Amino acid sequence: MKRRFSQVWRVILVAALVTGLSGCGKGTAVAAPSDTSPPSVASPSTPSITSGEPTAPPTGNEGPSTTREPEDLAREGPAPKYPDQPPPNVPAPGERITVSFTGATYKTVTEKPEGWFESGQDADIVLNWFGFNDSGGALSFNHPSAMATDGEHFLLADTWNNRILIWNSLPTGNEPPDIVLGQKDFDSNDSGIGADRLNWPRGVATDGKRVVVADTYNNRVLIWNEFPTENGQPADLVLGVPDFLSRGDVPWPSPENWEKQYIIWPWAVWTDGQRLIVTSTATASVLVWNSFPTENNQPADLALTDEVGLGTPRTIATDGTRLMISDHNPRPGFEDNFFWREFPTADNQPCDFTMSNPADPLAGMLWGPTIAPDGKFLALGGANLLIWDAFPENEADMPDLIMNYHFEWGDGGSIVLGGGKVYVLMANGHRIVAFNSMPTRPDQMPDFSIGSSDIHTNPLAENYFVGNPAVVSDGEHLFAISDFNQKMLVWKGLPDESNAKPDIVYSLDFAPWDIAQHNGILAIGGKQSIYIWSRAPLEGELPDIILGPKIGNTELQSVGGVALDDEYFYVSDEHAGRIYVWHGIPNESSNPDYVIEMTPNIRRLSSDGKHLAVACYACQAVYIFSIDGIPANEAPIILQDMPTGRFNLPEGVFVDGEHLFVADTVNSRVLVWNDIPRESNVPPDIVLGEDDFEDRYPEQRMDRLFWPGTVCFDGSYLWVGEFKFSNRLVRYSVHD
Repeated sequence: MKRRFSQVWRVILVAALVTGLSGCGKGTAVAAPSDTSPPSVASPSTPSITSGEPTAPPTGNEGPSTTREPEDLAREGPAPKYPDQPPPNVPAPGERITVSFTGATYKTVTEKPEGWFESGQDADIVLNWFGFNDSGGALSFNHPSAMATDGEHFLLADTWNNRILIWNSLPTGNEPPDIVLGQKDFDSNDSGIGADRLNWPRGVATDGKRVVVADTYNNRVLIWNEFPTENGQPADLVLGVPDFLSRGDVPWPSPENWEKQYIIWPWAVWTDGQRLIVTSTATASVLVWNSFPTENNQPADLALTDEVGLGTPRTIATDGTRLMISDHNPRPGFEDNFFWREFPTADNQPCDFTMSNPADPLAGMLWGPTIAPDGKFLALGGANLLIWDAFPENEADMPDLIMNYHFEWGDGGSIVLGGGKVYVLMANGHRIVAFNSMPTRPDQMPDFSIGSSDIHTNPLAENYFVGNPAVVSDGEHLFAISDFNQKMLVWKGLPDESNAKPDIVYSLDFAPWDIAQHNGILAIGGKQSIYIWSRAPLEGELPDIILGPKIGNTELQSVGGVALDDEYFYVSDEHAGRIYVWHGIPNESSNPDYVIEMTPNIRRLSSDGKHLAVACYACQAVYIFSIDGIPANEAPIILQDMPTGRFNLPEGVFVDGEHLFVADTVNSRVLVWNDIPRESNVPPDIVLGEDDFEDRYPEQRMDRLFWPGTVCFDGSYLWVGEFKFSNRLVRYSVHD
């Protein structure tokens, strides 16, 4: 058991990035933990550099089409010229690229600050978010995860707003809630710890008297013994930790029966007032209290663990007699959905069967499962609502109805029934849709929505918010891409206020992962495509150069990074484990001049003309190459085992000729070196997003970061894009 916890907790951090963002199926872009065996972390071995034609890597999946049709957006000016190569390929406008102009107005920078950064300083503006400590209002939901009802009250875990919303009666339309927990009012959304604060709550349950909340990133469960009546009302009881000011963690070596005492990354909770059930995702455990807890840190009576096949259990469905648990990453040999025909009465009682997702086997999990009073079983299977007339009997039991309405499910989703209505939560749709009665037809549409003007509108998309913003600035303009939404956002001026909307939104025909600029040239890359603009696209210009899936004799598999400088153009391929280097901007027939053989899972790149920095997230290291040393196969400097500790899946890196910035993603911090290291394992000088080098908890506050994925310094401002479990784009300013 002790060994199992250490493995699973390590896996949760590795796999959260390996598997990508929430919203897609198993094995593609899913939510946090994946793979229940211990991950192999690559050693920072010395890369080898070859010149001339590389051996072609194995061919990956086919990339997006690059067939073009004319549009009425013209490119201005002649094609750029690059030395010692043919003129670049200038394609016709993109077939599926559309450009929108928002008409946004915002305050822009008029005077830039001078000075430098200091550890723990606050960020000063936030984009892709309403503002620091600003939820957007009572009916503005941000990646909500779970609902609950006792037939009278209605509760919502509004996860990224760090709050629980409560309606004192079942909503029948887009009605505001009456009470908020975790915040003092409906407008604030800072995370925190204490009896009245929350950090990324994923689950909520009630029996009509008590309220139970899975306070996920505080690694604890909070309980209100009497139904709350006031905003910000503190909880009465806490499980998983001894007091309200402690975050849960399992000591090492682990004590006897630790798996019933400690709760790490709780995801779902359920209660009928007698039993309490909690999924402790990071310990691969489902915990059951046979009688409702009455003391802080009271251990569970029963535990289901990886011994029954669980890997990272998420959701719960039960009527007190039967039990179903969905698991994002079950042990080998098990499907994602575990069914017990009778409620378990002993530790590690095996389930009766496991079932894949019958609507979408690649999606794996069934989200938001619930058992109706008449015995029907409902769940979200990917984008479909599935309804069985009775609790499934075996793994081949197919749903009796599959709804065609597209539920934007994401890494969450919930279904509750009350007052004859069926409420369905869409985690990536940021809203609830409801049916006035149990659906009976595949084409039946929801009757109303909560948190949105209508059943079809995604309210955050209306505000131009995107997932996984990767950012670059030239000091005058700002550009951000999103692989999740396949967008590129353009601010024509440098924003100087929070929630500044972009001027231009590009809807792309591929998922861009990295972005780079140099001397007015802008490049984005991802999957098997690279788009290049010869000048900053400030008027909606289409790309001048489109490359991929083949460039010369190189077949791109999965672009993880792009960079360019006066001499070279660089592309990292995370699946091939290579960095391809061309003199100047390549065209479709250009073979790389150099190939740097590295380990798979290399990601973003940055070049300042003297140094090439590489983020390797799986080997938890940063490589710094001397660009002059590339032709001579000079070994890089490697940062990994530093006195201040190791990286935890670093996603982004930036060099500017003098300084080094690293997005230490799962440690929720940005590390800054005042001078680019000249030898391996030199410790950083400054930490942003945390108070000091010891603190590594993610939080969504002005003085904290939550999984930073990209960094860019434009000489005055450091821009940081957060990844996966938070989508803020924050700015730090230098100061005297």
